[in-house]
Amino acid sequence: MNNLDRNITLIAILFIVSAIILGALGAHALEKVLSVEKLSSFEVGVKYQMYHGIALLSLIAISDKFNFSLKIVYRLLISGVFIFSGSIYMLVFKELLDVNLGKIFGPLTPIGGLFMISGWLTLLVKLIQIKKTI
Repeated sequence: MNNLDRNITLIAILFIVSAIILGALGAHALEKVLSVEKLSSFEVGVKYQMYHGIALLSLIAISDKFNFSLKIVYRLLISGVFIFSGSIYMLVFKELLDVNLGKIFGPLTPIGGLFMISGWLTLLVKLIQIKKTI
């Protein structure tokens, strides 16, 4: 395994482990202190983090099948998760922390989503550009 694959695998595992921890926190502690709407938003952040952790592990598992670098795809997906899920977590916790973070983190959520979409579209375009050998 090369260094890039190792690093992406470590990040993917951290995404998955922290999503499990955050999911448990949401299910057992936050449901008592957050509104249903805020808890639902929190769960969206956890789900996307988990999905992308699993997706990154899957891409690593098949990365040798591609004849192109996945570096930009990895960067977009990882950045997207940090920005998307991270901003959701901050917006949810602003009530608990009694801090006004909405102006800072509110606009970041869709930007993170665009990064994730861009990562998947980049992979799609790269795959379409491969010439069929059949």
